[in-house]
Amino acid sequence: MADEYFSLVCGDVPHDVLLTDPGVRVMDVVQVVRRLTGLSLWRSQGLVTQVPAVVLACVPEEDAAAAVSALRDAGARAETRERPEPDS
Repeated sequence: MADEYFSLVCGDVPHDVLLTDPGVRVMDVVQVVRRLTGLSLWRSQGLVTQVPAVVLACVPEEDAAAAVSALRDAGARAETRERPEPDS
């Protein structure tokens, strides 16, 4: 009997949303972070002022892109980063 090996290919690599600069409209960015994360206003403001900060971790690529777009619309600089695959 021959051994068969299969390689699982996952098309949905988790992404992180990284806030690199809140810009000049900090309160607008705080409101977006609050909406995205569900954090309180106080914690959202703390997250925004401690950049670079991971706003969302391990989210699908589409959700990460939408979050970055919302942050950029509010005047912030943000980017997505692929999560490195864990060593097996």
